[in-house]
Amino acid sequence: MDMGIAGKWALVCGASKGLGLGCAQALLREGVNVLIVARDAEALQQSAARLMADSARPAAASVQFVAADITTTEGRAAVFAVRKDFDMVVTNAGGPPTGDFRDWDREAWIKAVDANMLTPIELIKATVDGMAARGFGRIVNITSSAVKAPIDILGLSNGARSGLTGFVAGVARSRLAAQGVTINNLLPGAFDTDRLKGTMKGAADKTGQSLEAVMDARRKNIPAQRFGTPEEFGAICAFLCSVHAGYMTGQNVLADGGAFPGTF
Repeated sequence: MDMGIAGKWALVCGASKGLGLGCAQALLREGVNVLIVARDAEALQQSAARLMADSARPAAASVQFVAADITTTEGRAAVFAVRKDFDMVVTNAGGPPTGDFRDWDREAWIKAVDANMLTPIELIKATVDGMAARGFGRIVNITSSAVKAPIDILGLSNGARSGLTGFVAGVARSRLAAQGVTINNLLPGAFDTDRLKGTMKGAADKTGQSLEAVMDARRKNIPAQRFGTPEEFGAICAFLCSVHAGYMTGQNVLADGGAFPGTF
């Protein structure tokens, strides 16, 4: 299927590895020029080189990168100094630490909300009007399956990402929808990433089990009987960014191998 987005520009955050990198790769393979952002300059440069070397990359599709913390005002300024206008923005930031809510002070909550709610809102605010003026735009927020089925040790993430979800539900249904701009959330379940391993380690420490035992138990509770891959997650992202997804906005797209047990 031709996604109809070749030649457009995408900003992909948290793209030096994991799900962000999977999204950047999928968009690049569709002929989209990508600007990838992450804090680790060395890892980001290596990922940019791998993307450029991808044999499935159309020759006209380019990769730029900015090593910056997208959750800060300075980081966002560094990105927009390189390029101001984007046709697609994939928001993504590292999730807050696991733990017990009794141990989280106000600073921990503010940091979580700033990274996982306010940063995506700032990126949306900075780009959607330009998208609307051009008649095409796609925002995809990488959130979490915990928005639908909260995980007890991820309270900071549950709260901050749910706040973003509520905001998106309103703004996605504003006049932007009639101007060709869609805003959707992509909710990953258990994907084979460093973030998953970190979360599982927190669960292992809490229960006294080995990491391997916790990972195996989690895998067995997924109907697909496996963890997802960044490549298949990226493919979903690319579809949401495509011309074919223009009638989808304000949605929470869950990719979890069937783990969520609800009907709705």
